[in-house]
Amino acid sequence: MRQNPSFVLGDPDELKRLVRENPWVTMVSHTADGLVASHYPVILDESRDGVVLLSHVGRPDEQLHELGRHELLVIVQGPHGYISPGWYDANPAVPTWNFVVAHLYGVPQLLGDDENLEVLAALVDHFEERMPQPRRMNGTIENADYAARIAAGTVGFRLEVTRVVAKEKMSQNKPAETVERIIGELEGSGPYASAALAGEMRRVRERRAR
Repeated sequence: MRQNPSFVLGDPDELKRLVRENPWVTMVSHTADGLVASHYPVILDESRDGVVLLSHVGRPDEQLHELGRHELLVIVQGPHGYISPGWYDANPAVPTWNFVVAHLYGVPQLLGDDENLEVLAALVDHFEERMPQPRRMNGTIENADYAARIAAGTVGFRLEVTRVVAKEKMSQNKPAETVERIIGELEGSGPYASAALAGEMRRVRERRAR
């Protein structure tokens, strides 16, 4: 991804927020057989400094990706959407696409069986927390026993991010009144309305105004 100084997302806390709010990621490896891509959920290892991801793959994806042998690219994509030139107070004008995305690189560390089970439990807990009656992986003896049996079909890993290319393109290069107009359109009821993208634009604007 080409970087643009006007749109750099370099704040580690914001990167972590992006991961927390958008945990379904794309993993890309450049292997001996060519490019391989897979899609899995990730969570942050909150006990460690920096941006550190925890996840797992189902066998034999660890072989397809050659996990642990080279760098893995993890793509995290946040809110995005079409921005019509009709929303600008300018003529001529061209459309664009606003988005926030991070390319996170690192060499995965494969986990042993016990730690893999811990990561699987943490993943389940993370997503079940919002449920009115969470079904935790270790919530009952039966669930724990079942999870321990099927865990052999997965490979857990920890990825310490060593390289980041991240971009938040939220019309920062436009006048304030244009940005407000775009946000209003996104919060409306039109065909390209997106409350999530509008919220992200407001967050970026407020953060950059500090």
